[in-house]
Amino acid sequence: MIVRELELDLDAFEGPFDLLLTLVLKEELDLADVDVAGIVVRFLERLGEREELDLDACGEFLVLVAALLELKARGLFEDEAAELADLEPEEAAEELARRLAEYRRMKEAGGWLAERLAEERDRFFRIGPAPLAPQPERKLAPQEPEQLAEVIRLLAKEPPAVSLSHMALRFPPVSQFVERFRALLSRRSRFDFDAELGGLSRVEQAVAFLALLELRRADEITISQAAPFAPIRVARVGEESAAADERTLAWNARSA
Repeated sequence: MIVRELELDLDAFEGPFDLLLTLVLKEELDLADVDVAGIVVRFLERLGEREELDLDACGEFLVLVAALLELKARGLFEDEAAELADLEPEEAAEELARRLAEYRRMKEAGGWLAERLAEERDRFFRIGPAPLAPQPERKLAPQEPEQLAEVIRLLAKEPPAVSLSHMALRFPPVSQFVERFRALLSRRSRFDFDAELGGLSRVEQAVAFLALLELRRADEITISQAAPFAPIRVARVGEESAAADERTLAWNARSA
């Protein structure tokens, strides 16, 4: 079954599928008027008449119909912000031709592989050495019974216990960092959280952040960040509002 010779009887076109593709590529036929669903129905009817599934024809038909649907969608939704929505009609035609050429190359490669498989079907290869190859004689070196007994005694010993202490994760208590931040705020009204993490491991940094959240939940501190990934500023409760009041009074003074 040759898909390009499929006879179509549509409202806007009547003739072989190959001629429809040619008219569309030459822009002599408006693709918006073409009933793509009717093409699919006609192809399924043709398959039903043959009473056998032609995988090559189905693959070629899917490529052609998919390309037509993409071109038609671009024509119907010109303002759609899609990745390929800016293609001009000439570029869209070139894209369709490229896909058809790529499909033909894949189809020819599949045919070549099928021919090679048919040619090599009756040939079988043995994996491994030939059965009549001479077997080398294996000679064992002289062994001492005392050495063999010593090796067996070593194997009979219990192996030493393997220590897994290095794999254990030790988390410092959250209260340690809570008290540390409270002591820091008792000396200063605010501090930079990132600056206080110097020299800490990733686990300790995570616990320090949990301590920061615990203080925020207790309404002891306020947390601010100018932008994502910007330094985290920590201040005592009331310090931010006091600073805002000072800026408001300064602005009112300048305005007056």
